[in-house]
Amino acid sequence: MGRGKMGYQSFKELRVWQEAKDLAIKIYELTGKGMLSKDYGLKDQMQRAAVSISCNIAEGYERYSHKDFLRFLMIAKGSLSELRTLIEIAYEIGYLNESEIEKLNEQSNKLGAMITKLIQTRRAQLPD
Repeated sequence: MGRGKMGYQSFKELRVWQEAKDLAIKIYELTGKGMLSKDYGLKDQMQRAAVSISCNIAEGYERYSHKDFLRFLMIAKGSLSELRTLIEIAYEIGYLNESEIEKLNEQSNKLGAMITKLIQTRRAQLPD
């Protein structure tokens, strides 16, 4: 089997995808307990936004086009911003504690930086 456009056989080898997937798992863990587990609207929206990040990275990677991958990375970045907003809301209404939001902010900031760096790298590879 040959290597993909970034030297990887699968999107699963991308560190950015792995980080996004780990964040989604963390969101599922947090939304499955406490008061947040009973707020079905917020819980569902947080889960959807979190899952969207890794799914868009994977889908864009599999398109085998720099332009398509960039478009999907931008969508992933938008979903991350949505998730950050939902996390902040969950914290401010008392569903998340200080420790939880600090860890989520750290994880989402790291992921955001990774996506931004990948976007910049991919843009530089586009023909003028």
